[in-house]
Amino acid sequence: MMKAFLFFIIGALFALPCFSQNKFTVSGTVKSASKGETVIGATISAGGRYVTQTNEYGFYSLTVPTGTYELTISNVSFAPYSQQIIVNKDITLHVELIDDAQTLDEVVISSSRGRSLSSPQMGLERVTPNEIAKVPVLMGEKDVVKVLQLLPGIKSAGDGSSGMYVRGGAADQNLVLLDEANVYNASHLLGFFSTFNSDAIKDVSVYKSGMPAQYGGRLSSVLDIKMNDGNNQDFNVSGGVGLISAKLNVEGPIQTGKSSFLLTGRRTYADMFLKLSNDSSINSNSLYFYDLNAKLNYQLGEKDRIYFSGYLGKDHLGVGDLFGLDWGNKTATMRWNHVFNSKLFSNTSLIYSNYDYNISINSGTNNFDIRSNIRDYNFKQEFQWYPNNRNSIRMGLNSIYHNIKPGEVRSKNEESSINDIRMQNRYSWENGIYASNTWSVSDKFNLTYGLRLSTFSILGEGDFYNVNSEGKVIDTTHYGKGDFVKTYVNLEPRLAASYQWNSANSVKASYVRNAQYLHLISNSTSTSPTDKWIASTNIIKPELSDQFSIGYYRNLADNRYELSVESYYKTLQNQIDYRDGADVYNSNNAIETELLYGKGRAYGIEWLLKKSTGRLTGWISYTLSKTERKIDGINNNEWYNARQDRTHDIAIVAMYQLNKKWTLSANWVFYTGDAVTFPAGKYIIDDRTVYYYTARNSYRMPNYHRLDLGATMQLKQKKRWSSELSFSLYNAYGRENAYTIEFMDSKNDPNKTVANQIALFKFIPSVSYNFKFK
Repeated sequence: MMKAFLFFIIGALFALPCFSQNKFTVSGTVKSASKGETVIGATISAGGRYVTQTNEYGFYSLTVPTGTYELTISNVSFAPYSQQIIVNKDITLHVELIDDAQTLDEVVISSSRGRSLSSPQMGLERVTPNEIAKVPVLMGEKDVVKVLQLLPGIKSAGDGSSGMYVRGGAADQNLVLLDEANVYNASHLLGFFSTFNSDAIKDVSVYKSGMPAQYGGRLSSVLDIKMNDGNNQDFNVSGGVGLISAKLNVEGPIQTGKSSFLLTGRRTYADMFLKLSNDSSINSNSLYFYDLNAKLNYQLGEKDRIYFSGYLGKDHLGVGDLFGLDWGNKTATMRWNHVFNSKLFSNTSLIYSNYDYNISINSGTNNFDIRSNIRDYNFKQEFQWYPNNRNSIRMGLNSIYHNIKPGEVRSKNEESSINDIRMQNRYSWENGIYASNTWSVSDKFNLTYGLRLSTFSILGEGDFYNVNSEGKVIDTTHYGKGDFVKTYVNLEPRLAASYQWNSANSVKASYVRNAQYLHLISNSTSTSPTDKWIASTNIIKPELSDQFSIGYYRNLADNRYELSVESYYKTLQNQIDYRDGADVYNSNNAIETELLYGKGRAYGIEWLLKKSTGRLTGWISYTLSKTERKIDGINNNEWYNARQDRTHDIAIVAMYQLNKKWTLSANWVFYTGDAVTFPAGKYIIDDRTVYYYTARNSYRMPNYHRLDLGATMQLKQKKRWSSELSFSLYNAYGRENAYTIEFMDSKNDPNKTVANQIALFKFIPSVSYNFKFK
């Protein structure tokens, strides 16, 4: 396999067309004139014929024949830039773009740079902080994940969850990155809000298919979030106060034009209102979260820049002294950008991430803690090479050391009636090496081809098992610290193509294979802070997926509207589910004894119609899909619905600039109820009702729909000060959507069973005040 990979790289490089001596390269960095932030995805064109885009650090490289060109640079957030250049040698040209936020056409920034007709990239969605700010959400708290869930193929895990299902994948099959660091639980307040503070966000990209070769480790999607660099031109202070939270953002130059800092923080304060109660059973409780984002960046010279960024977030839920639940993420990233020459760009990253939770229970003689933790140490090296105007090559490697504590129960004192339960720590080493090339074959046909070679080594110290078909351990082998238990190796090819037959129409197709070595163990209906991450073992094999996609894209009405239709078919191997009656939380047994394995499939079609300019902007999305699993030992070994299976998913989002003072917004969602397992009958044992179940996920929750309304009123707006009031109404017509359905004996007739539906939200109004000072 390694030889095949090397042959691929060598073949790819030798296949590149040679470029003659009379071609030269224009390269540089594109930045915002007002902030000094690098601009991602700006389009650079020389004479309308030679085109490229800035990378994620604002760098571009464009090779053209000798001549005189009109160089244009455009990005939807900025005013167009144009300059005539004479190319008779290599040129370094750094450009600063002027913000163009004053026109009504820029009320909502479109995702058009993610939907380039010529690019082979499929399944890419982008949202901006401007879009996030305008879409009405729960409690008025800006939330990037909630906005993403309004796009086709990305499904909400339901009220009270920040999890998302992408093209039939489970919640753990999404790779979530914050400045390249893995985020293992992207939720606050038990999932009502996401981890990401929109005030700290620069760019959000989600890949549903055709993931570039630099990404690996998950089956279904990549959510890549990049933090703001910080303003290196002027100091800015902004913030806001809402019904449940407050936030503050400070940024500014360390050395004007060369270095900057960013610091953002927010905290909810619902627990402070609890303190006002005279009832001791209420005022002793707590429920809050806080998070901090920080970033520093330094321009070391013409060719070098270094970044330091970090995130710290924590949630706390407490019921007096009886119960406490804490969970949180920590990440840290150090990156070094180096420009070797006009054609070769390098990024080197050292990355740390940590996720943990702790449950504390004090009830009589039941005094114990439940803990779990996953910690990563990550190194990444990548090169981007621009050999000529038709090829753009990425190649690099990624190495991650995982340290996982799946879970343990520890009694607090000798009088505790709870015995210690300690699952073994697991250690593993995940590696990937990759190369890809985006090749402009002709003016109409573009191709991206690449390959990722991933390996996953299971390391000691610990016991590893063999399990029979009944889930019983039949053999145990002990490995010492640092011993290699088993190594999995997978080739992950990537291929995508686009054909643009005129300025308004194109078709695309892609194929991608992904391997996933870490798995989330959960038997709840949505992601929970106490779900367990486990690594592949000698028994739990890596999950694999193969996805085929095809799509049609069209720009309408002089590019004011975008229409896209994408269809996909995905096969999945080594999928994990539970044995009937499994208990993965309260057992000293090997986790492998509770699991079953099989295959899956997901297929569907997605429509998106988007309007990106004018007073009225927004989109309509519709997804028709099916997601199934087939696992021996479940449902008589027949195909059954995965819990994330939904037939229909619709979202309508609209934003209207009424005038310079008022912006109105609304969104309406509808989706088919989740697949669930309800009891098929019951029997009585010792005067206690016991329900029995038959086919898994063969029932449906009621259909879900909801309307949200929002309005933003611009208050004072001066040269150095601006403020606004934001209003929102979540679930405007008071639909009582089912969160859970409980089955119980009828009080009047115990032989009868009644279903009790619980809804989380009815009408939720909110108001927040936001300000900015510079």
